[in-house]
Amino acid sequence: MKHNKLLLSIVVLALCLRLFYISDPILEWHSFRQADTASVTYEYVLNGIDLLHPRYHDLSNIASGKDNLEGYRMVEFPWIHAVIAWLLRTIPQLSLVVVSRLFTVVFSLSTLVSIYFFTKLFSGKTTAILAATTFAVLPYSVFYSRVILPDPVMLALSTASVTFFAYWLEKKRWWQYAASFVLLGLAAVTKPFALFLAPVYAALLLTVFIAKKLKASQVVWSLVLPASLIPLWLWRDWITQFPSGIPASDWLYNGMINGKAPRFQPVWFRWLAYERLIKLILGYFGTIFFLPIVLHWKKLQTKEVLVYGSWWVSIAAYFTVIARGNIQHDYYQILALPIICITIAKGAVLLSTKVPKVVVIGIYALMVILSFTQVKEYYKINHWEYQRLGQRAQDLIPPDSLVIATAFGDTSFLFQTKRRGWPIGFEIEKKRALGAQYYITTSYDDEARMLETQYETVEKTAEHLIFNLQKPL
Repeated sequence: MKHNKLLLSIVVLALCLRLFYISDPILEWHSFRQADTASVTYEYVLNGIDLLHPRYHDLSNIASGKDNLEGYRMVEFPWIHAVIAWLLRTIPQLSLVVVSRLFTVVFSLSTLVSIYFFTKLFSGKTTAILAATTFAVLPYSVFYSRVILPDPVMLALSTASVTFFAYWLEKKRWWQYAASFVLLGLAAVTKPFALFLAPVYAALLLTVFIAKKLKASQVVWSLVLPASLIPLWLWRDWITQFPSGIPASDWLYNGMINGKAPRFQPVWFRWLAYERLIKLILGYFGTIFFLPIVLHWKKLQTKEVLVYGSWWVSIAAYFTVIARGNIQHDYYQILALPIICITIAKGAVLLSTKVPKVVVIGIYALMVILSFTQVKEYYKINHWEYQRLGQRAQDLIPPDSLVIATAFGDTSFLFQTKRRGWPIGFEIEKKRALGAQYYITTSYDDEARMLETQYETVEKTAEHLIFNLQKPL
């Protein structure tokens, strides 16, 4: 009962931390990717839900290399967008941004609960409480638990699937297997990076086999588990019909840096080991909690070594395969959060047996504080003018118009206009031929000055310009 109350308190704490800036416009860190995700939801709200043909605002060739005049967005299966859109169509007074963020928050809280129960099964309640607390308060975790991205939802589903699988092997309750099966399939169609956790499932089977508790029927049903990935295969096969809506992805694996594939190069170690894990996520001091595990790993139980070790192997494989993607974007490391939190908790428990607890608490506090000094910048909005101009564009430009909202390819500005079109200028005549009707910008640059002499100015202020490309001078 005591630990249940503690867990509930941690969940409430996590919820409160994730509500900060919940209603801010999508103009924070990684706003372009968040805007693309929210844009699919907005199109569903506006035009109705079509699961097989998700669309968004961006009609450019930036993502796929092909003009995408239908605005297809063929990435993750859009069940998240459909659920949120259904809610917004049912209750139109709700804010798309707030509801979308709260959707992520709710799933992040389920990740926290899964981490607790998974860790409790292998390391006991104390370590489990500390692992859950770490996920609740770690600044990187807090920020990426309230963004409008599929990754946090994928993390929640995959962590829950692993947890249910572990409990099924231990408790032999078949509803737990069913839950693991369904959640894995849903996690994979949400984002296929969940497949990198395959070694964890294998390690869980191995621990039960070593303990001589594994039944033949469990082996058979474990072999059936990959069948949960059939929906992913069907979705991936379906989207091949819409090549203009499939973003280029080869760069995720071997995108060159200085003419070389980054995998195992100094830049790979620097960005993943130092910049992301040590500095951003662990706030430098968090690395101290890894030392007791490395130095005294023989004190760990065999099942801890196998299961936690396999999870780290999964993350190492993920960092290795998706090499450039992990270097390019820090939200890719979301997948590593559960095992990072578990490792910190286990290391802190081991360290507390060697040094006074007040020292452990001090190190833990420094980890959180120094990490926050990095992550706090993520909440900042540097372009409030995008929101102001977006609202003005909604007042002046008809809803069905196609626009050029030039922001050097940043679709967050285009999203603010609530209009479909192009997030970048250049080749204006080509874009006009493709249907562009208005040009919107916050920069009075050479292109804007040229267009000012060629097309009717709808509005000009010290902050923005709007041109009507349908009315040449």
